[in-house]
This record gives sequence, structure tokens and C-alpha cells, in this order.
Amino acid sequence: MAIRAAGEPAAELAGELRRELRGEVRFDPGSRALYATDGSNYRQVPIGVVVPRDAGDVEAAVAACRRHGAPVLARGGGTSLAGQCCNVAVVLDFSKYMHRLVELDPERRLARVEPGIVLDSLREAAERYQLTFGPDPATHDRCTLGGMIGNNSCGVHALMAGKTVDNIDELEVLTYDGLRLRVGATSDQELARIIGAGGRRGEIYSELRALRDRYAGLVRQRYPRIPRRVSGYNLDQLLPENGFHVARALVGTESTCVTVLEATTRLVSSPPCRTLAVLGFRDVYVAADHVPAILEWKPIGLEGIDDVLIHFMRKKGLHLDKLGLLPPGGGWLLVEFGAASQGEADERARRMVAALGGGPGAPSCRVIESRQEAKKIWEVRESSLGASAFVPGMRDSWEGWEDAAVPPEKLGAYLRDFRRLLDSFGYVCTLYGHFGQGCIHCRIDFDFTTRPGIDRYLAFIDQAADLVVAYGGSLSGEHGDGQARAALLPKMFGDELIGAFREFKAIWDPQSKMNPGKVVDAYRPDENLRLGAGYRPWDPPTRLHFAEDEGSFARAALRCVGVGKCRRLGGGTMCPSYRVTREEKHSTRGRARLLFEMLQQEEIGRHGWRERNVKEALDLCLACKGCKSECPVNVDMAAYKAEFLSHYYSGRLRPRSAYAFGLIHWWARLASPVAAAANFLTRTPLLADLVKAAAGVAPQRRVPELARQTFRAWWRRRPAAAAQAAGHDPRPAVILWPDTFNNFFHPETAQAAVEVLEAAGLRVLVPNRPLCCGRPLYDYGMLRLARRQLLQILAALRPEIRAGTPLVALEPSCLAVFRDEMPRLLPHDPDARRLREQSFLLSELLAGRAAGGWQPPPWPASKGRRALLQPHCHHRAVGRLDAEARLLEQLGLDYEVLDAGCCGMAGSFGFERGERYAVSMRCGELALLPAVRAAPRDALILADGFSCREQIAQGTDRRALHLAQLLQMALRETAGAVPPPGAPHRPVRGSRPSRAVSSDRPASRAASRYAAP
Repeated sequence: MAIRAAGEPAAELAGELRRELRGEVRFDPGSRALYATDGSNYRQVPIGVVVPRDAGDVEAAVAACRRHGAPVLARGGGTSLAGQCCNVAVVLDFSKYMHRLVELDPERRLARVEPGIVLDSLREAAERYQLTFGPDPATHDRCTLGGMIGNNSCGVHALMAGKTVDNIDELEVLTYDGLRLRVGATSDQELARIIGAGGRRGEIYSELRALRDRYAGLVRQRYPRIPRRVSGYNLDQLLPENGFHVARALVGTESTCVTVLEATTRLVSSPPCRTLAVLGFRDVYVAADHVPAILEWKPIGLEGIDDVLIHFMRKKGLHLDKLGLLPPGGGWLLVEFGAASQGEADERARRMVAALGGGPGAPSCRVIESRQEAKKIWEVRESSLGASAFVPGMRDSWEGWEDAAVPPEKLGAYLRDFRRLLDSFGYVCTLYGHFGQGCIHCRIDFDFTTRPGIDRYLAFIDQAADLVVAYGGSLSGEHGDGQARAALLPKMFGDELIGAFREFKAIWDPQSKMNPGKVVDAYRPDENLRLGAGYRPWDPPTRLHFAEDEGSFARAALRCVGVGKCRRLGGGTMCPSYRVTREEKHSTRGRARLLFEMLQQEEIGRHGWRERNVKEALDLCLACKGCKSECPVNVDMAAYKAEFLSHYYSGRLRPRSAYAFGLIHWWARLASPVAAAANFLTRTPLLADLVKAAAGVAPQRRVPELARQTFRAWWRRRPAAAAQAAGHDPRPAVILWPDTFNNFFHPETAQAAVEVLEAAGLRVLVPNRPLCCGRPLYDYGMLRLARRQLLQILAALRPEIRAGTPLVALEPSCLAVFRDEMPRLLPHDPDARRLREQSFLLSELLAGRAAGGWQPPPWPASKGRRALLQPHCHHRAVGRLDAEARLLEQLGLDYEVLDAGCCGMAGSFGFERGERYAVSMRCGELALLPAVRAAPRDALILADGFSCREQIAQGTDRRALHLAQLLQMALRETAGAVPPPGAPHRPVRGSRPSRAVSSDRPASRAASRYAAP
């Protein structure tokens, strides 16, 4: 379906909603495009989007929709895989505002929540009382409780606590015809009272009772008695033995019956101590055979992964540091035990391992008692969906048959038969999932772009459904039916029960306006496909090379699979703007969706690269590159943004801030000779205001002060004899990259690096001519100029590049250019490839020297040993944090690596006025700035990125050190003498420098300005 401008009926509805709601009403093409799909293969453009602020807004919105005859779809995190979260309806997005924890009662073990609350928010609050909400899907850090209720979600610890349906006590719901009521378990007396009271509520309960009485026998007969029966409506919850539990009957209805306004959830004990045992078997089938024996040991989690998944991770370079934790094998089980004490949990794991050791097919075992190592292994399991998508050299894989469940005791036999079925169709996929409950996840390389491929897919799922039913299983064991499996439900339940489902929906939604076409009377599995046989996207030529996507920007825009990891609210880096706005369009997923829509060239995309909706979504992208490393499918929004902006502004002027910040290298070169005058302008009231207004700088920001002497000027003024000294210097050479910020603004950092590198036994080379990697240019799409800058660098450094001389970048963003942007702009240049391989952060190079015997000096205990490290986003994306950590350990520091996300400054982003400044500060206040303020006064604050150091300096009363300065201070403390600032060292004679670089032993400058307060 094309995205078209809202017609008159939709415009009238939108106007009425805007008049009556406090929340946000969005019927524009861009907003509708954002919600046109979920995590599934399906795409249906909504009528409009409503973001309600409270339950009153929801009531008013549904009432307006009813008056206009518009369908309604309530949506949580939008990660559903069966198509239930997209429809031609008015979408209600609860995740921005309606996410309160209304009440937590630890004594009764209950919590009341609004539907938009993220699962981890509830779990973190409950953990204070050693309680938790048991079901925990892999999306636990971004999925909402409302979405979990809609899908009847499960997760790893459903083995301990059951499905969502087993953990719901009451629901407050709203029907399409306007009835708001609270539902739960219903005694016979209460049921009679409700029916006797009459009215719409009495009518509903009367019809539910009659439905139960007609179909009770068939429900008992046809519903599989397995842990993971998620398919179909929960009519079994209306049976007398289940207490006529109306709330639980509504769980798993996928917004097809009612809208949930509030939920009362049950909480279970959360074992405070946990131990993970990892078992390696010959293959995944033998691993599945062992499930019943392992279940006898009462684990709280039992997951499985196969060798194909591990192979895919290695091909993608994903979690390489974590895969080594797995014991030998071709199929693995992750078995988690929980207990009140660590000793008890460890003992249970060891006893299980000992019991398994003597039988046939005995596994290799590793008991992991370290929480950090266990977390790493769980990250491997949780990234399975993304890890199996877009694997280099493999056909693209998709959901479509990804969560069937069978009795756990039959799992091994089922998997063997399932693999034979896959082989008969020539399909390849991974096998992983919740083995302890017989639920298997997989992504299969279906062809959804040709009619024969789609027909083959339909034939496969038909036979796969027959196989699951033959094993007494459920077509869905976690993700629900939606559109993907609804047409197959008669195979599992029979036509008569399908009629009961239709009656159940009609009791609640007689007009069939709640998420129509899903679960009941559903679209066919091959309707509304996001791709489909007609998929022919615009695939324009690009300035960056997208090698991982076969050089195709259309394929790059297709890369997002909708798992929504970019929507998490804590941990990692991505997506900083979403964390502070909670807006879908400010998530990596939202931006990727709009780029996809742009390439369809319907209403979104009619203007090609000049598409304003895409530009607006990219405006608050900080280009942090968090998605490049943290997104399971490596969506690289920073690169997509640079490419888009290069075309968007082609032939037109950019905003003044683009020239002020993008050309910072040239402005700094012009101003540096008159640094005192320039600093006077930017520091004097009124004059500073004028300068900031002209450059587009936020008035709240301080313009960084230019150094009186640049690093390169300091380097050139060293004794000339040393620079021209004859003789051979046996020390290995290294190029120190004098980036714009550490040359013009913080030269003391580069000076410290020289001292440290020489102390490590290296001969330092510095380029003779001013060069810039051009990193700020990418944020404004100035790719032609950026390419010229890179060609200048290669020309200037070519002799050293070809000699294999390593280059050390002090600024992580510069390293990101050499490792990431340069190969995209110069994909066929051999020197660019060489420089990419020869470029290092200071920590990476020194860690290599340390491995060869060099050791940094110990940090003096008298100076305090505590340190707080804020890694730069680009460091996380393209560098090695372990190298920095190893040096801090060798220094003897008690350090903490902040998991604070992006600092918010992000180069020029945080300096720009308006919304960017506001987002920048809100990003900083999420974690980084409070952590710095709370740090002890004797703690060292470490940050290698200029942006991070500047955000800390402007947002707190602390100053951060670069690693080079920290090591310099340690060296000087060890030496016992600190030269006065600017005092030259005696020159060290060395070999004559090359044409491209100059070499000398530097004078040192005290770093006291950045010492810990």
C-alpha cells in the first residue's frame, strides 16, 4: 500500500483528535511511514499515529475513531515478528508517555503498571525486593509490558515463572465501543452478580460464559498441554478449573479484542545468586536429546544454540571475544541455576555436570561463576536473531517460521525432522531458542521477492505446520500468530475452535475494528509483504561505498530487521537521541525505516535525496556510530546520514553551523596565529554572543579556547640540530597524528603522548604539513571535501605508510575515519587499506608494546588509585576498550568503565543551538554528568575524546584527562622530577626524517590543568 496524503475523512479525524487529546496526533506521511511495519515481513501504512499521555487520552482517541469508523491498533515496542503491530488503523503508541510503575507491593508480590513501561524498568524496581517479573524475552531492555501482554511473551526465565499469561492478575481494558472495565479471575458468585447487573459488562460476561460452556470439551481436547502453547486465544483460561480468568483470556489477543490501559502483574522470587553451566555437545540434536535429563535438575533457564549460529557470528565478526568462552562442541546448552547463596547455585551446577559426565554423548562442560563472563554468554544468545541476518556470503534470512514449540521431551526428534524438511526445500538456517520449553527460533533464507520464491515459502510453512501438529506442538511458542500464522491455525485447533475464536473476538469487538485481519479472519501469509514480488527499490549511485551491502544503498536501507535494540533506555551507546526523546523517528530503527520508504519512491521518496521527512529524522542523529557496533545487524546510521546529506545539500547552501563546525580545521588555522585576539572575542561578553550567533553555537556553550602555541609549532621549535641529526636511530618509528583538537586546542595532550611514546622506546614522527582527517565534514555531508582531505593524507604519508610505520591517533574520531570512513570513500586505494590496518589508538599501540615487555610505571598510591573512564563512542565502535583497561590495570588503578552511553557532545552536535543543544545536555544528564559529579574528589576522570572532555568541563566542575596525560604524570612521578612547563629536553639524535614527517624528542609541558581536583 502506498503512503498517500490523508484524505478528507482522515483529516477530519486528525482534527478532532487534536482538539480532544493532550497527547500528540500525527497523520503526516513521515509519521505514518515510521509505523508502517514492525519486526516482521509485513507492511501496512496506518491511518495515523496517536501518542496518548494518559488513559483519558486513550478513551478520547478510541471514541473519536469509533465516530469515524476507524480501526485501532495498540502498539508497544513494535518488535513483533508476525505482523500484528502494523495495520491500516490508528496506531496508539504507549511507549513515550504511558510508562509509569503505578504501584509495587512487595508483600503481595504485585505491581501495577501502564502498558508502555519497559520490562527492565519493572524488573529493576522489583529487584530491590529480590522479586522479578518472570517472563523475559531477549528484547527485555526495550519491550513493553503492553506488548508482552498482547503477544503472551515468554523468554529465558519462563522456565522458572511461566508465560506472561501466568503472571497477569488483573487488566484494566477499554473496548472499541467505549466500555472501560477491570477484569481478572471471576468466582461463580461474582460471575452471576455481573451478569445479573446487566449492561454492556453483563452482556460480555454472559456471552463469555455461554462460549465457555459450548466449547469447554473441545478446548480441553485440542489445546496442546505443553509449556509454550502461544498460538490461538486463551479460551482455556475461561474454564472452571482456571477460575474464569477473563484477564488471562485476553492475554495474547494481539490488540484484536481490547486496548489495555493498565495491568496488575504478579512478581516471583528472583534468585539473588546464579551460576551458568555451558554444555557442548556433538551437535544441536544431541543437545536437545539431553533436555529432559537436565530439566530434572530444576534449572531456571535452559537455552540452546547450534554451530551454524556460531559460524555466522564469526563470519560477521560478532562477539568474537565472547565465543571463546564456549566449551568445545557443535551444539550448546546454557543451563542457569539460581539459589539463595552462591555456593548452593554452584553446587547444583557441578552436580548436574557430574551426573552428565558418564553417559553416552557426554558433553564438554564449563561452569561459569563470574557474573561478567555469564553476561557475555547471555549476550551471545540474545543477539541470535540479528546475528543470523545479513551474513556475508549467505542469502538473506527472514522470519516467517521462527518460534514453533513442541513438547521438550520430543525436541531432539523434532529438530532432526525439521532439519530434513529444511533440506528438502534447500533452506539454510540457524537453530536456537528456549530448549527447556521446546521452543525453537530460526531465521530462514526465504525468497520474498519473486513469485516462485513466495510460493515455495507457502508450501514450506504448510508442511512445517503439519510437522509441529504431528508432534503435539504449537505453531507459535512466543511471538504470536498475527498474520504470519493465523491462516494455519485450523491445522492446530480445527475449524470448530477457529469459529470459537471468531466468536470470542466478536464478544469484545462486534464491529471488528480492533487490529482487523490478524489472528481471526486474517490476511493470508503472503499478503501485505514488505518486499513481495513487486519489490523494485530505487538504488541510486552513492559517494560512500557500502561494501558490506554489495555496494547497494537500497540493500543498506533494508538491513534493519526491527528488533529495536536502538530503543533500549540504558546500557551501551545507541541510540542517544531516542533515549531522551522516546521518539521512534529518533531511533536507528526509525531512521532506517524512513530511508527504506524513501527508496520505494511513493509519497515518502517522491523528492528522492531531497526528502524532508528523512532529513528531519536525521537531524538529531549524533553520528555516534553506536549502531555500527551494537546493532545486531550493524546498521550504520552515521554513514547513511553522511551519504544522505551529501545529496540533500548538493547544489544548495548548508546551514551556517555546517561551515562553522565542518570547516573547523581551516578556521583554527586562520585564528591560531592570533589566538589571543580570537580568545578575547570568544570570551568577552557581548562579543562572544555575537560570535556564537554568527556560528550557530548555543548561547549556553563556551567556545573552546585556542592554545597560544599549537602542538605542531611546539614541535617545529625544538632544537634544529636534533631534527637534522645524522646517524641511525634503532628505535621503531611511529607517526603521531596531530589532529585539529589536540593541535590547536589541547596541545598538552599531544606533547604528553610524545613523552609517553618515547618512554616506550619509540621514535616519534609528526607530519611536516598541516593535515586533517576531516571527521567534522561527514556530519554535514561534505564528502567531496572529505575525500580530498584523505587523498592529501595518503600523498603526504605514503612513504611511511608503505614502510609499515604505525600511526597513533589520540582522538578516537580520527581513528574512526581511518578505519571506517576512509575505506568507504577510497575503497580501491591500496594505501588507504594499508593505513587502515596501521592506525591505532594510543592505548592499542602501547598495549602491543606491553605485550613485548614494556610496562607503564605504577601509579603512585599517594595520588589516589580511583579512576572513572568514559570511552568515546567512536572508541567503542572501532577501537579496543580492552587495551585501555589493560594499561589501567598495569598502572594499578582501581578503575570503572562508565556504561553511560554517548556523552551528548558528539563533536559539533552539542555546540549547536536549539534542539541539538537540549538533546546534548539531556544525553549527558542520563548518566555521564551525574557520575562525574558523584565521583570522589581524588578520583581521576579519564576521557580520550575531545567531545567527552569538553562536555565534562562544561557540564561539571571537573576536568578529564587523556590517557596520554595520565601516563605522562605516572612517568614523571616515577622519575621524581617534573620539568617546568615548556622546558625543552635535551635532544635525542636519530635518523633523518622522511619527506612526510619530522622526528624529534619533544619538550614536555605539565598537564596540571587536567590533573584531578
